[in-house]
Amino acid sequence: AHVSLRRFVDERTRRGSHEHLHVLAWPLEVVNGAPMDAEFIAEEVDDIRRQVADDLFVGFDVSAFPSTTLPALALAHAAYQRSLEAGEAVSLELRRLLFEQGVDVSDPDVLLRLADDHAVEVDLDDRSGVLADHAAGQARGVIGSPHFFTATDGFFCPALDISRGDDGHLHVGRDVAGFDRFLRSCFG
Repeated sequence: AHVSLRRFVDERTRRGSHEHLHVLAWPLEVVNGAPMDAEFIAEEVDDIRRQVADDLFVGFDVSAFPSTTLPALALAHAAYQRSLEAGEAVSLELRRLLFEQGVDVSDPDVLLRLADDHAVEVDLDDRSGVLADHAAGQARGVIGSPHFFTATDGFFCPALDISRGDDGHLHVGRDVAGFDRFLRSCFG
């Protein structure tokens, strides 16, 4: 999701657009029934960086990978209750902290500071909004992360072509045509 979100934001900036994203929670620990494995995520980050995004994940720190994402997702949900702009800003900042700065985004002090920065009132233990987002995603037919919906179409991982090889590693390429279709659906 981080790659697609960053590419979208870069393209939006390039076009001078002011369209904002509503990033619904898709909590993988709920989807998979278990917390995410930090070492497994680190391998995927290495594969993605090496193959298509050497400019991203530069500060990723496996030792700071959160034990849960639910409080961070609760913060993002609360930020969207304030405004679309605040929700997007918090969603993107959480990913920047985690993937670019190696910050543990399950740390309540980190989350409350971010909430303060964006004037968001949040109960980090309230999972109801996160679970409602997940249910809404299921109802819309989300098949994984990232899954984007525009006014006319749905796109699963539009920036990347991803498969898992016999070696167990991700094989990742840029999906130029898929991302172009996604951008046309977003911006016309």
